[in-house]
Amino acid sequence: MVSLVQTSSFPLIPRFRSSHPVLEEARVPCRSGVRCHVVEPLKFENGKPCIPVLPAGERSLPSFLTTPQLGNIVSSKNDTRLRIFSGTANPSLSQEIACYMGLELGKINIKRFADGEIYVQLQESVRGCDVYLVQPTCPPANENLMELLIMIDACRRASAKNITAVIPYFGYARADRKTQGRESIAAKLVANLITEAGANRVLACDLHSGQSMGYFDIPVDHVYGQPVVLDYLASKRICSDDLVVVSPDVGGVARARAFAKKLSDAPLAIVDKRRHGHNVAERYYAAYHLVGDELDR
Repeated sequence: MVSLVQTSSFPLIPRFRSSHPVLEEARVPCRSGVRCHVVEPLKFENGKPCIPVLPAGERSLPSFLTTPQLGNIVSSKNDTRLRIFSGTANPSLSQEIACYMGLELGKINIKRFADGEIYVQLQESVRGCDVYLVQPTCPPANENLMELLIMIDACRRASAKNITAVIPYFGYARADRKTQGRESIAAKLVANLITEAGANRVLACDLHSGQSMGYFDIPVDHVYGQPVVLDYLASKRICSDDLVVVSPDVGGVARARAFAKKLSDAPLAIVDKRRHGHNVAERYYAAYHLVGDELDR
Protein backbone atom coordinates (compact mmCIF):
# COMPACT_ATOMS: atom_id res chain seq x y z
CA MET A 1 0.00 0.00 0.00
CA VAL A 2 1.05 3.62 -0.53
CA SER A 3 0.76 6.16 2.28
CA LEU A 4 1.78 9.79 2.69
CA VAL A 5 3.91 10.68 5.73
CA GLN A 6 5.05 14.00 7.20
CA THR A 7 8.77 14.85 7.43
CA SER A 8 10.77 17.89 8.38
CA SER A 9 12.32 18.60 4.98
CA PHE A 10 9.24 17.97 2.79
CA PRO A 11 5.56 18.26 3.71
CA LEU A 12 4.48 14.97 2.16
CA ILE A 13 6.60 11.94 1.29
CA PRO A 14 5.07 8.74 -0.10
CA ARG A 15 6.30 5.58 1.63
CA PHE A 16 5.94 2.14 0.06
CA ARG A 17 5.13 -0.32 2.80
CA SER A 18 6.49 -3.58 1.56
CA SER A 19 8.60 -6.45 2.64
CA HIS A 20 11.18 -5.44 0.06
CA PRO A 21 14.01 -3.53 1.82
CA VAL A 22 14.79 -1.27 -1.15
CA LEU A 23 11.20 -0.09 -1.55
CA GLU A 24 10.86 0.34 2.20
CA GLU A 25 13.72 2.85 2.24
CA ALA A 26 12.60 4.69 -0.92
CA ARG A 27 11.75 8.33 -0.42
CA VAL A 28 10.23 10.47 -3.20
CA PRO A 29 9.50 14.13 -2.37
CA CYS A 30 6.09 15.58 -3.33
CA ARG A 31 5.83 19.28 -4.08
CA SER A 32 2.05 19.39 -3.56
CA GLY A 33 -0.26 17.55 -1.25
CA VAL A 34 -1.76 14.78 -3.40
CA ARG A 35 -3.58 11.87 -1.87
CA CYS A 36 -3.09 8.59 -3.71
CA HIS A 37 -6.00 6.17 -3.76
CA VAL A 38 -5.11 2.58 -4.64
CA VAL A 39 -7.92 0.09 -5.03
CA GLU A 40 -5.80 -2.99 -4.46
CA PRO A 41 -2.40 -3.37 -2.83
CA LEU A 42 0.56 -3.64 -5.14
CA LYS A 43 1.80 -7.12 -5.91
CA PHE A 44 5.46 -8.00 -6.25
CA GLU A 45 7.20 -10.73 -8.17
CA ASN A 46 10.93 -11.27 -7.82
CA GLY A 47 11.17 -8.04 -5.89
CA LYS A 48 9.51 -5.94 -8.65
CA PRO A 49 6.00 -4.45 -8.68
CA CYS A 50 3.60 -6.12 -11.14
CA ILE A 51 1.21 -4.25 -13.42
CA PRO A 52 -2.27 -5.79 -13.31
CA VAL A 53 -3.35 -7.34 -16.60
CA LEU A 54 -6.97 -7.82 -17.59
CA PRO A 55 -8.08 -11.40 -18.33
CA ALA A 56 -8.50 -12.42 -21.96
CA GLY A 57 -12.31 -12.36 -21.83
CA GLU A 58 -12.55 -9.20 -19.73
CA ARG A 59 -13.09 -5.99 -21.73
CA SER A 60 -14.11 -3.60 -18.95
CA LEU A 61 -11.53 -1.14 -17.71
CA PRO A 62 -10.82 -0.36 -14.04
CA SER A 63 -12.84 2.47 -12.53
CA PHE A 64 -9.87 4.83 -12.29
CA LEU A 65 -9.24 4.39 -16.04
CA THR A 66 -12.86 4.87 -17.06
CA THR A 67 -13.45 8.51 -17.98
CA PRO A 68 -16.06 10.17 -20.19
CA GLN A 69 -13.39 11.19 -22.67
CA LEU A 70 -12.06 7.63 -22.94
CA GLY A 71 -15.55 6.24 -23.43
CA ASN A 72 -16.21 8.61 -26.30
CA ILE A 73 -12.98 7.57 -28.01
CA VAL A 74 -13.81 3.87 -27.78
CA SER A 75 -17.37 4.34 -29.03
CA SER A 76 -16.28 6.52 -31.95
CA LYS A 77 -14.07 3.74 -33.28
CA ASN A 78 -17.03 1.34 -33.45
CA ASP A 79 -19.29 3.92 -35.10
CA THR A 80 -19.89 3.15 -38.78
CA ARG A 81 -20.16 6.42 -40.70
CA LEU A 82 -21.48 6.86 -44.22
CA ARG A 83 -21.06 9.92 -46.44
CA ILE A 84 -22.65 10.69 -49.82
CA PHE A 85 -21.11 13.35 -52.05
CA SER A 86 -22.45 14.60 -55.34
CA GLY A 87 -20.65 15.81 -58.43
CA THR A 88 -21.99 18.39 -60.82
CA ALA A 89 -23.25 15.89 -63.41
CA ASN A 90 -26.61 15.15 -61.77
CA PRO A 91 -27.05 16.79 -58.35
CA SER A 92 -30.82 16.17 -58.32
CA LEU A 93 -30.28 12.40 -58.51
CA SER A 94 -27.78 12.58 -55.67
CA GLN A 95 -30.25 14.54 -53.56
CA GLU A 96 -32.97 11.94 -54.13
CA ILE A 97 -30.59 9.13 -53.15
CA ALA A 98 -29.61 10.94 -49.96
CA CYS A 99 -33.25 11.61 -49.06
CA TYR A 100 -34.13 7.97 -49.62
CA MET A 101 -31.28 6.94 -47.32
CA GLY A 102 -32.31 9.48 -44.70
CA LEU A 103 -29.00 11.31 -44.96
CA GLU A 104 -27.75 14.70 -46.04
CA LEU A 105 -25.36 15.24 -48.91
CA GLY A 106 -21.80 15.87 -47.86
CA LYS A 107 -20.41 19.35 -48.22
CA ILE A 108 -18.04 19.61 -51.16
CA ASN A 109 -16.60 22.52 -53.11
CA ILE A 110 -16.21 21.94 -56.87
CA LYS A 111 -15.23 24.76 -59.17
CA ARG A 112 -13.39 25.48 -62.43
CA PHE A 113 -10.35 27.62 -62.83
CA ALA A 114 -10.01 30.12 -65.66
CA ASP A 115 -8.22 27.59 -67.86
CA GLY A 116 -10.90 24.93 -67.29
CA GLU A 117 -9.08 22.92 -64.62
CA ILE A 118 -11.26 21.29 -61.96
CA TYR A 119 -10.82 22.02 -58.25
CA VAL A 120 -12.34 19.74 -55.59
CA GLN A 121 -12.25 20.22 -51.82
CA LEU A 122 -14.16 18.23 -49.20
CA GLN A 123 -15.58 20.59 -46.59
CA GLU A 124 -16.08 17.98 -43.90
CA SER A 125 -14.02 15.16 -42.44
CA VAL A 126 -14.27 11.72 -44.03
CA ARG A 127 -11.54 10.02 -42.01
CA GLY A 128 -12.52 6.38 -41.51
CA CYS A 129 -15.84 6.84 -43.36
CA ASP A 130 -17.50 4.85 -46.12
CA VAL A 131 -17.79 7.42 -48.91
CA TYR A 132 -20.13 7.18 -51.92
CA LEU A 133 -19.48 9.51 -54.85
CA VAL A 134 -22.48 9.93 -57.16
CA GLN A 135 -21.14 11.12 -60.49
CA PRO A 136 -22.37 9.72 -63.83
CA THR A 137 -19.98 10.21 -66.73
CA CYS A 138 -22.70 11.41 -69.08
CA PRO A 139 -22.06 14.17 -71.67
CA PRO A 140 -19.78 16.00 -71.43
CA ALA A 141 -18.10 12.70 -70.68
CA ASN A 142 -14.54 14.00 -70.41
CA GLU A 143 -15.45 16.76 -67.94
CA ASN A 144 -17.53 14.50 -65.70
CA LEU A 145 -15.00 11.67 -65.81
CA MET A 146 -12.13 13.95 -64.78
CA GLU A 147 -14.26 15.44 -62.03
CA LEU A 148 -14.98 11.93 -60.70
CA LEU A 149 -11.28 11.05 -60.68
CA ILE A 150 -10.39 14.20 -58.73
CA MET A 151 -13.20 13.54 -56.24
CA ILE A 152 -11.86 10.03 -55.65
CA ASP A 153 -8.35 11.39 -55.17
CA ALA A 154 -9.59 13.98 -52.68
CA CYS A 155 -11.37 11.32 -50.61
CA ARG A 156 -8.34 9.03 -50.68
CA ARG A 157 -6.04 11.79 -49.46
CA ALA A 158 -8.57 12.62 -46.72
CA SER A 159 -8.14 9.09 -45.30
CA ALA A 160 -11.55 7.71 -46.26
CA LYS A 161 -11.99 4.07 -45.27
CA ASN A 162 -13.83 2.93 -48.42
CA ILE A 163 -14.59 4.86 -51.60
CA THR A 164 -17.44 3.71 -53.85
CA ALA A 165 -17.90 5.39 -57.23
CA VAL A 166 -21.62 5.42 -58.10
CA ILE A 167 -21.76 5.74 -61.90
CA PRO A 168 -25.35 5.41 -63.18
CA TYR A 169 -24.16 6.21 -66.73
CA PHE A 170 -20.77 4.70 -67.48
CA GLY A 171 -19.16 6.62 -70.30
CA TYR A 172 -16.88 4.98 -72.85
CA ALA A 173 -18.69 1.67 -72.22
CA ARG A 174 -19.37 1.22 -75.93
CA ALA A 175 -15.64 1.04 -76.68
CA ASP A 176 -15.38 -2.33 -74.93
CA ARG A 177 -13.83 -4.33 -77.78
CA LYS A 178 -11.81 -4.01 -80.97
CA THR A 179 -13.83 -4.19 -84.16
CA GLN A 180 -11.03 -2.89 -86.40
CA GLY A 181 -7.29 -2.75 -86.31
CA ARG A 182 -5.40 -0.16 -84.26
CA GLU A 183 -8.41 0.71 -82.10
CA SER A 184 -8.28 1.47 -78.41
CA ILE A 185 -10.41 -0.23 -75.78
CA ALA A 186 -11.41 2.91 -73.93
CA ALA A 187 -13.62 1.06 -71.43
CA LYS A 188 -10.57 -0.73 -70.05
CA LEU A 189 -8.64 2.54 -69.90
CA VAL A 190 -11.38 4.26 -67.91
CA ALA A 191 -11.58 1.28 -65.56
CA ASN A 192 -7.84 1.57 -64.91
CA LEU A 193 -8.13 5.30 -64.25
CA ILE A 194 -10.89 4.83 -61.68
CA THR A 195 -8.98 2.04 -59.97
CA GLU A 196 -5.68 3.89 -59.84
CA ALA A 197 -7.39 7.06 -58.59
CA GLY A 198 -8.22 5.16 -55.39
CA ALA A 199 -11.77 3.79 -55.72
CA ASN A 200 -12.44 0.60 -53.75
CA ARG A 201 -15.72 -0.29 -55.46
CA VAL A 202 -17.82 0.72 -58.46
CA LEU A 203 -21.61 0.74 -58.73
CA ALA A 204 -22.88 0.98 -62.31
CA CYS A 205 -26.29 0.71 -63.93
CA ASP A 206 -27.09 -1.18 -67.14
CA LEU A 207 -23.62 -1.44 -68.64
CA HIS A 208 -23.34 -1.72 -72.40
CA SER A 209 -22.07 -5.27 -72.00
CA GLY A 210 -21.36 -7.55 -69.09
CA GLN A 211 -17.74 -7.94 -70.09
CA SER A 212 -17.05 -4.37 -68.95
CA MET A 213 -17.16 -5.58 -65.35
CA GLY A 214 -14.10 -7.71 -66.04
CA TYR A 215 -12.07 -4.62 -66.95
CA PHE A 216 -12.04 -3.51 -63.30
CA ASP A 217 -9.57 -4.90 -60.79
CA ILE A 218 -11.96 -3.92 -57.98
CA PRO A 219 -15.48 -5.23 -57.15
CA VAL A 220 -18.27 -3.97 -59.42
CA ASP A 221 -21.97 -3.95 -58.52
CA HIS A 222 -24.02 -4.07 -61.71
CA VAL A 223 -27.53 -2.76 -61.05
CA TYR A 224 -30.29 -3.34 -63.60
CA GLY A 225 -33.13 -0.92 -64.28
CA GLN A 226 -35.37 -3.65 -65.70
CA PRO A 227 -37.39 -4.25 -62.48
CA VAL A 228 -38.28 -0.56 -62.27
CA VAL A 229 -39.53 -0.49 -65.89
CA LEU A 230 -41.48 -3.71 -65.39
CA ASP A 231 -43.24 -2.29 -62.33
CA TYR A 232 -44.11 0.83 -64.29
CA LEU A 233 -45.56 -1.14 -67.21
CA ALA A 234 -47.48 -3.40 -64.83
CA SER A 235 -49.07 -0.34 -63.24
CA LYS A 236 -50.37 0.75 -66.69
CA ARG A 237 -52.29 -2.53 -67.14
CA ILE A 238 -51.50 -2.84 -70.83
CA CYS A 239 -53.27 -5.63 -72.66
CA SER A 240 -50.90 -8.41 -73.75
CA ASP A 241 -52.34 -8.36 -77.26
CA ASP A 242 -51.26 -4.73 -77.68
CA LEU A 243 -47.74 -5.23 -76.34
CA VAL A 244 -44.57 -5.91 -78.36
CA VAL A 245 -40.98 -5.82 -77.10
CA VAL A 246 -38.51 -4.51 -79.71
CA SER A 247 -34.75 -5.00 -79.63
CA PRO A 248 -32.99 -2.04 -81.31
CA ASP A 249 -30.13 -4.23 -82.55
CA VAL A 250 -28.83 -7.77 -82.50
CA GLY A 251 -26.75 -7.12 -79.38
CA GLY A 252 -29.87 -6.35 -77.35
CA VAL A 253 -31.78 -9.50 -78.30
CA ALA A 254 -30.90 -11.34 -75.09
CA ARG A 255 -32.06 -8.46 -72.90
CA ALA A 256 -35.21 -7.94 -74.94
CA ARG A 257 -36.06 -11.66 -74.80
CA ALA A 258 -35.71 -11.69 -71.02
CA PHE A 259 -37.81 -8.55 -70.84
CA ALA A 260 -40.56 -10.05 -73.01
CA LYS A 261 -40.59 -13.26 -70.99
CA LYS A 262 -41.38 -11.34 -67.82
CA LEU A 263 -44.20 -9.53 -69.62
CA SER A 264 -46.30 -12.69 -69.98
CA ASP A 265 -44.21 -13.94 -72.94
CA ALA A 266 -44.94 -10.90 -75.08
CA PRO A 267 -43.97 -11.05 -78.79
CA LEU A 268 -40.44 -9.97 -79.69
CA ALA A 269 -39.39 -7.87 -82.67
CA ILE A 270 -35.78 -7.56 -83.82
CA VAL A 271 -34.36 -4.61 -85.71
CA ASP A 272 -31.35 -4.97 -87.97
CA LYS A 273 -28.96 -2.09 -87.36
CA ARG A 274 -26.23 -1.29 -89.86
CA ARG A 275 -23.53 1.25 -89.13
CA HIS A 276 -21.84 3.24 -91.86
CA GLY A 277 -19.71 5.23 -89.40
CA HIS A 278 -19.57 6.49 -85.85
CA ASN A 279 -22.90 7.97 -84.70
CA VAL A 280 -24.39 7.00 -88.08
CA ALA A 281 -26.72 3.99 -88.17
CA GLU A 282 -29.55 2.63 -90.29
CA ARG A 283 -32.15 0.31 -88.86
CA TYR A 284 -34.26 -2.11 -90.84
CA TYR A 285 -37.24 -4.10 -89.69
CA ALA A 286 -35.81 -7.60 -89.77
CA ALA A 287 -38.10 -10.12 -88.14
CA TYR A 288 -41.10 -10.61 -85.96
CA HIS A 289 -40.73 -13.39 -83.47
CA LEU A 290 -43.88 -15.44 -82.85
CA VAL A 291 -44.41 -18.08 -80.24
CA GLY A 292 -45.30 -21.64 -81.19
CA ASP A 293 -45.41 -23.28 -84.58
CA GLU A 294 -45.27 -19.98 -86.42
CA LEU A 295 -41.53 -19.86 -85.69
CA ASP A 296 -40.86 -22.79 -88.02
CA ARG A 297 -42.89 -21.48 -90.95
